[in-house]
Amino acid sequence: MRGFSVVAVVASLAVLAAGCTLEDESTKAETGAGSIEKIDELGGVTITVGSKEFDEQLVLGQIAILALQAAGADPVDKTNITGTDAVRRSLTSGQIDLYWEYTGTAWVSFLKQTERVTDPEQLFDKVKTLDAENDVIWWARAPGNDTYAIAANREAAEEHGIETISDYAELANSNPEAASTCMGPEFNSRDDGLPGLSAMYGFTLPKAQRHEVNDAVVYTEVGSGKTCDFGSVASTDGRIPAQDLVVLKDDKSFFPIYNPAITIRSELATKYPDLEDVFTPIADALDDKTLLALNERVSVEGAAPDKVAADWLRDKGFIG
Repeated sequence: MRGFSVVAVVASLAVLAAGCTLEDESTKAETGAGSIEKIDELGGVTITVGSKEFDEQLVLGQIAILALQAAGADPVDKTNITGTDAVRRSLTSGQIDLYWEYTGTAWVSFLKQTERVTDPEQLFDKVKTLDAENDVIWWARAPGNDTYAIAANREAAEEHGIETISDYAELANSNPEAASTCMGPEFNSRDDGLPGLSAMYGFTLPKAQRHEVNDAVVYTEVGSGKTCDFGSVASTDGRIPAQDLVVLKDDKSFFPIYNPAITIRSELATKYPDLEDVFTPIADALDDKTLLALNERVSVEGAAPDKVAADWLRDKGFIG
């Protein structure tokens, strides 16, 4: 009578077990399994994602798009909207459904508040409460603080002994030509920009010494020192170390806290509340160091925002 040897049977079972394992792993790879779980109610739902036009916002917008895809939604990319007011209007008018906004921007520019709030969580709670009246819901505050800052050309800062914004203000009053400053259009006009800064620090910068340029140009202009030795910058921008700029200490704490957070139309937030659980762990991982690294890949290394977003989400295990 012919039969199977014990070795053959064991070998056969091993092959079958290996086949099942390979199939399981293949299925996981095909579905791109990560920590973001599918939300059944989101299947095929169109959600339009916006962003502002600068690099950090472009990356954050792509992070939102990929997170929504992983959760089962069908996101529409409407990122790269020029201007803070324009993207906010896009949200409140329903042209987009969500985007990452900054707490300080909402507090000062949208909600027109003048109270100085220095605690990040308290500011978030106040913004969240007030903006609900505008049918805008705030989710998932990140710890990263992309605040405005004044940066200086290193040689100029050392030459004039400039370490703080008070030092800069004194220079602007005593020797305005030496305080020539490059700034983006919004910084030149916003209450949380030059108008408010000059009022608090008590200086007047002559028009001839104010050079309004594209925000991206500020870094190279200040770095070269050809047009200006000072400039308005975003504190988490990767071009600050790349251009060897010196960020001046905001010694009077003028600039608000600018934590990025998801802003979403209340109708959508009410309909799909589980989305908050998708974005919260992502936001928790976006600290200053992380934002600086993501921005540097785009602004300095020239990587595409969607690739930077995908690489980071995979590295953190949010998507497969």
